[in-house]
Amino acid sequence: MQRPTAIDSFTQIATLRIDLKDSDPPIWRQVEVPTSITLKVLHDIVQAAMGWFDYHLWEMVIDGQAYGIPMDDGWGTPLPKNASRVRLRDILAPGTIRIAYSYDFGDDWQHTLTLSDVRQGDPAIAYPRFIAGERNCPPEDCGGISGFYEMLDARSDPAHEEHADICRWLEDYDPEELDIFPIQVALGRIAAKRNAAAKRIITK
Repeated sequence: MQRPTAIDSFTQIATLRIDLKDSDPPIWRQVEVPTSITLKVLHDIVQAAMGWFDYHLWEMVIDGQAYGIPMDDGWGTPLPKNASRVRLRDILAPGTIRIAYSYDFGDDWQHTLTLSDVRQGDPAIAYPRFIAGERNCPPEDCGGISGFYEMLDARSDPAHEEHADICRWLEDYDPEELDIFPIQVALGRIAAKRNAAAKRIITK
């Protein structure tokens, strides 16, 4: 059996489904991602796909092990492993794998990342790439999932005491609208960096 080459490993992909927990109706995205990326880049992809702005701390938990940014102090909890030193393919298993992803420990946005269908990608396609999704990501710093829905309720109720302030804060935010263009642009930037790395592999 022929061993995979470096470029074969580089072009292997998986389907990533991102679900924002407790959102109703569901807020989700589907992206094709390379398995050669680090977990830090996986974080970047989730941020881009969802529409978050990477303002806050984050963490991934896989089989009880936490991964994140390097920290000097865990404030009484075990320090996470450096997500920049672990590649996605290193944590993949046959079938489907789920990752618990937390963003903004204050608002506590919880996501389920589901990875499946590991396969060879098309060398002519730039990855990661957006496939599908529904609904707008909540605004940053709105109080988490419960605060988000409370804000929407206040905006829809002219009699609510915070109605005017919430309307000004949300401006033209539409929870049902998913603008895929900025997602494609952000993922394209990540793909461009990978393309440059692929050229270096091919020319070696």
